[in-house]
Amino acid sequence: MSEHLDRLTAKGIDVVRVVYPDLLGTDRARDVLLDQLPTACAHGLAFCRAVYHTTPRGGVVPVAGGLEAGLPDMVVRPDLATLATLPWEPGVASCLGDVTDPRTGAPPPESPRDLLRAVLDRYAEHGLRPVAGPELEYFLCEADPGAPGGWRRYSAASGVVYTAGLRADPDNHLLRTLRQLRGLGIGVTNGNHEFDGAQFEINLDHSEALDAADRAFRLKCAVKELARAEGRLATFMAKPFNGVGGSGFHLHLSCTTADGATGDSGERNAFADPAAPHGLSPTARHAVAGLLAHAPALTALVNPTVNSYKRFGPDTLAPWLIDWGPDNRSAMVRIPPERGPGTRLELRLGDASANPYLLVAGALAAALLGIVDAQEPPAPLQGYGYDTSKAALLPMSLPAALDAFEADTALTRLLGKDFVAAFLAYKRDELDRFHQHVTDWEFTEYAYHL
Repeated sequence: MSEHLDRLTAKGIDVVRVVYPDLLGTDRARDVLLDQLPTACAHGLAFCRAVYHTTPRGGVVPVAGGLEAGLPDMVVRPDLATLATLPWEPGVASCLGDVTDPRTGAPPPESPRDLLRAVLDRYAEHGLRPVAGPELEYFLCEADPGAPGGWRRYSAASGVVYTAGLRADPDNHLLRTLRQLRGLGIGVTNGNHEFDGAQFEINLDHSEALDAADRAFRLKCAVKELARAEGRLATFMAKPFNGVGGSGFHLHLSCTTADGATGDSGERNAFADPAAPHGLSPTARHAVAGLLAHAPALTALVNPTVNSYKRFGPDTLAPWLIDWGPDNRSAMVRIPPERGPGTRLELRLGDASANPYLLVAGALAAALLGIVDAQEPPAPLQGYGYDTSKAALLPMSLPAALDAFEADTALTRLLGKDFVAAFLAYKRDELDRFHQHVTDWEFTEYAYHL
């Protein structure tokens, strides 16, 4: 502890922000004065467990372990291995927090970070170590009282996909953000303007899966905070505007194993087999098959909002059919062209609103089921996809996705019944609230004529 205190003091740090993800994947936190950090580590920081059951607007959903239990405490302890200085917040460092239930000494089942840890433990039983590389898109918005919701896109420039510079980004938002994120040390590698006006993508390096999810979580938190500092809104909502596309959360996945080691790390890529079809090992093929087999259920975790399903549909470049293909961006699972140590699969199903921990945990759980059962995928997609005669349809609404999730007993058993019950209760409450809300579309469609 003294080593951490001395290092932080030397950097002029006097506050440590302890952060952890809720069920939505948004950040909950407390600022701790540096001289109180040893106490926070020893005894933990008390939070109401129902923070996991709190809606974006502040309501509390009746999930087991919260309201009915009398709103009990949970304890969050700083994970000092994740300490990082915040470049945009003088005197402040941040770290992730580990959550426990003081009555059991175990993490509460709603803890997203611990759900991923549990899935990774199952991989370790099979001698595999998952590696992940997240890719996230978002829209940057300017305040506009006259716009629906009070925000408009920062730039409406069209035709500037995969560009950088002032043509698509007149205030150099991306350059400033990349430089600040570099100082955070979360493995940001590059960024560019994406398909639609005011849409950006920032990529992270690949790493062990828990670390990759940690960094994706911190990326989302940081991008939103940097935008707030400028009076702007960065949103990872799946489809925030009519007439333009949505934002994805693509995940590159592979596994390493120590047997027959090659390379400096003493591990080899378990997905690589140059003698096999498409250069994919049986483990890789089985992982693809698991993702395809459990895709309907997985959709609930990686497309987790009512809004998510407005991103789907023909010519959206968002996957809405269950298929796979070598280097095919119209497939749900794409196999990028690199082979050898770079062999991997890319799950393109998720949208940017997904909780990084739940997305990674769900994808790995589905892939593991395919590996354990030695499932084989169907023939790969040839050419441009989105043809319902060639592949099955994914759930096209959140209710359908939640029903598919609940019905997939193999996946839910692996993820744990208590987590599944909490997630379903929370999301079905969200649906109830949505169905009771009168939307602008309804008023515009019906009020004048009916």
